[in-house]
Amino acid sequence: MARSCRLVDLGLVDYGRALAVQHRCVDARHQGLLDRDVFFLVEHFPVFTYGRRSGAEHLCVPQDFLEARGIAVFAVERGGSVTYHGPGQLVVYPVVHLPTAGWKAVDWVTALEEVMIRTARRFGVAACRHPRGRGVWVGEKKLGSLGIAVRHGISFHGVALNVHNALEPFQWIRPCGLSDVAMTSLAVETHGVVSMTDVKRVFLECAEDVLGVHFEPTDPEDLFPKAHGRAHARA
Repeated sequence: MARSCRLVDLGLVDYGRALAVQHRCVDARHQGLLDRDVFFLVEHFPVFTYGRRSGAEHLCVPQDFLEARGIAVFAVERGGSVTYHGPGQLVVYPVVHLPTAGWKAVDWVTALEEVMIRTARRFGVAACRHPRGRGVWVGEKKLGSLGIAVRHGISFHGVALNVHNALEPFQWIRPCGLSDVAMTSLAVETHGVVSMTDVKRVFLECAEDVLGVHFEPTDPEDLFPKAHGRAHARA
């Protein structure tokens, strides 16, 4: 039987806000104040983030170059190296208690890859894995990235699938620590306009099949117990 999970669509949000909400979810789940796992759907304003395997050395442009373009940089606790997020990219943050859900961390990462692969294939894109590294590829081009952190057995952070986002900012970094990787998107690969609404719908259908879950749409203000206060959901 599929496990019920909450689904929260935050829309276009600052990276810092999404990160804060994830941290609060992890704490609440650990304390038994959230009865179910939560999946967040987001798009971000332009931002670079780098995980445990990298730092500013993987940025190929100076900080003032990014500041002039209003692009923030975050160091976070997820696995993986540096990546870019921006409007038109689907980012999904599952906050999942892995032992309860029956997943080991490595298998969970593989399953998230599979969700992205199936999503891309539903749009006629021949996505696959690649020996060069984690994520989703189309030939030698990278379509989707992922990186998680685990705290108290709870996985957070997640996946980023390029839908119709700008690809130029990836040229300002070494994506995933690779110096010669080209990025692509569903829009590029399909030679047309891809609807974010359609991609979200297909992604969720594939997630339900691969992960064995059922999504219950939830308003952000109803996510946390009233004892936590509405301000927590809006942080």
